[in-house]
Amino acid sequence: MYHLGNLSILKLPKTGFLCSRKVPSGIILKTYDWAIEQRDKGVCVVSGFHSKIEKDVMHYLLKGDQPLMMVLARGMKKRWSEEILTELNKDRLLIITPFEQKNKRVNQQTALHRDRLITELAEKIFVPYCSPGGVLDKLLSSLPPDKQVISF
Repeated sequence: MYHLGNLSILKLPKTGFLCSRKVPSGIILKTYDWAIEQRDKGVCVVSGFHSKIEKDVMHYLLKGDQPLMMVLARGMKKRWSEEILTELNKDRLLIITPFEQKNKRVNQQTALHRDRLITELAEKIFVPYCSPGGVLDKLLSSLPPDKQVISF
């Protein structure tokens, strides 16, 4: 496992955030409200923050001061945005990846591996939308029965 940032975040209770890439419009605003609520409560959220909705959720979460955890579906990046560097310097962000740096692209296999890791790291998983029969749906159905999955 490769990491960048505050490893003590691993010890905190975490809520995983997973969502299918294509989201019905009625779910989007409710998801933003959820992100704001998690931020205001100081909940540590773990996600890939890769898809459009995940990036939007991260935008809202970064306005708070709670710890966050990002799991990559590729090797560790060499360059980060100023926003990410700022959060790393504040010790409120942990970025991890199970992939070597030579893995520079995200594909369906690496994304699934990342999502599995998120489900293992989080005590509960929030899924605002899951495409029926999709990859995420199959992953969620394979989780142990004691893993708490929450949705709208």
